[in-house]
Amino acid sequence: MGVIRRAFPAEGLFAEKDWLISPEPFPIEPNLAKELERLGHQLFVFHRACNQLYQQSVKGKQPDWVARYLDAGKPPELVEFSRSKQFREELPMVIRPDLILTENGYVIAEIDSVPGGIGLTAWLNQTYAALGKEVIGGNDGMLQGFHSVLPQGGDIVISEESATYRPEMNWMAAQLNALDPGHNWQVLSAETYQPTRGRDVYRFFELFDLPNLPRAAELMQAALAGMLRVTPPFKPFLEEKMWFGLFWMQPLREFWRRELGEKYFTKLQQVIPYTWLMDPTPLPQHAVIPRLEIHDWREAGKLSQKERELLLKVSGFSALGWGSRGVSVGQDLPGAEWQRLIEEALATFETSPKIIQRFHQARIVEHPHWAHDSSEVSPMRGRVRLCPYYFVEPDKVMLRGALATIVPADKKLLHGMRDAILAPSAIAAKS
Repeated sequence: MGVIRRAFPAEGLFAEKDWLISPEPFPIEPNLAKELERLGHQLFVFHRACNQLYQQSVKGKQPDWVARYLDAGKPPELVEFSRSKQFREELPMVIRPDLILTENGYVIAEIDSVPGGIGLTAWLNQTYAALGKEVIGGNDGMLQGFHSVLPQGGDIVISEESATYRPEMNWMAAQLNALDPGHNWQVLSAETYQPTRGRDVYRFFELFDLPNLPRAAELMQAALAGMLRVTPPFKPFLEEKMWFGLFWMQPLREFWRRELGEKYFTKLQQVIPYTWLMDPTPLPQHAVIPRLEIHDWREAGKLSQKERELLLKVSGFSALGWGSRGVSVGQDLPGAEWQRLIEEALATFETSPKIIQRFHQARIVEHPHWAHDSSEVSPMRGRVRLCPYYFVEPDKVMLRGALATIVPADKKLLHGMRDAILAPSAIAAKS
């Protein structure tokens, strides 16, 4: 433990947060590791299809309700900006799905286009590789991946809302400057940022946060004028969790099958949990909400606890739309509270859409760790959220690292916390 502790950057990696350390990377079965290698390109194609579906909806070539759903609650000027022809084909260059490891493989809880943990995973990989561990991505894979995002150097622009992640990105910038002294990377505040012609930007702030960033309009206009490139692009429609609901909608099935191809379409059906948009529009008397077999969303409020193996989530464009802040587990709530959340979701759908998603229980694993302030290794029984980091590089979508978050077995929301293990991943040796 001492070697790993001593390797910590002086300013830490997450502001005012700590976690449990393990002596070992999290082992990934070889078959799963091969699937993860393929998943990056599958998700890139999915992102590309999402972008195309929205554009076609705006033009009337696909149902207009697609764009209407995705634009709900967003400022008209941001919607207009996101549709600018200059950015039409632009997609996020970092893709991080949150994978829940289940008894039957994995499901994708969501896909994050503005993910934290890049610097942390780079540091974990570097630190454990130095101890002789063969981690996924190797010693500097995460650094090489991020270098491909801003290959000529650039600015990592972080808002106060995302300030928890500033230390890891400061570490990342320092590593990149050492790796490629001919260019320069720096971390700057989004609240005061002034764009510079030719100086590309990695946007590390959520788009709902724009009203708190007085100079954001300058950055947006600089991008529009072609003075610089900003990634992820200013496309709030790509950052909605409701895409999983749109993926499962019957009227869009042929679009997805055509754009993804039969092979990718079938694979994503296996790993994307069934998801519903909580649209309060009344149904015809003969219709039901698929798979729930209810006629009105208010009936979902009356489901028994056993029937409530469901997650209610804020779709996006909200301070509650990231982390676990906007997620409720139906089974864990009293009936009256679940009903209240259903009513609230229906009342606010036009301004802050919510989704409901099938809950998939993560399987139990055991992984060694050091308790806080202890030098003794002990096993933790826990559940795993695996976050592979994919970078859209010039010739290929590359898996550059995978962060495992192992939370105690009694937890259902698998997010980083003080009593969770954070570890890099490695391919398990064949038995």
